[in-house]
Amino acid sequence: MPRSKKATLKRKSVTAKKSKPAKAVSKKSASAGKSRAEGIRLFTLAGRPSKEDFVKVYGPAGPKMTWAQRAEAGVPAEKFQAALASAMRQAK
Repeated sequence: MPRSKKATLKRKSVTAKKSKPAKAVSKKSASAGKSRAEGIRLFTLAGRPSKEDFVKVYGPAGPKMTWAQRAEAGVPAEKFQAALASAMRQAK
C-alpha cells in the first residue's frame, strides 16, 4: 500500500545525539612524538641514508643504532655524508 504524501518519516533529531568527550593526549605519547621528530630531523640532516649506507659507515649494527649511539661511535649525523664518502673511497 503506498504511503500518503502527507506522512513524514520519523528521524532522530541532531540535538539528540550525545557527543563523546575528546580523549586527552597523554604526556608519554607527546614525548615519543618529540623523540621521533628529532630522529627524523637527524635522518634528514644525514642525507636520508639507506640501510646499506649505515652498514658501510657503522658496520653491521649501524641500522639498529640510535643517532646518539652513532654519535658515540664517532660519526654524528652532521658528518655522516663525509664519512660515507670516505668509506666509499676506501671500498674502491
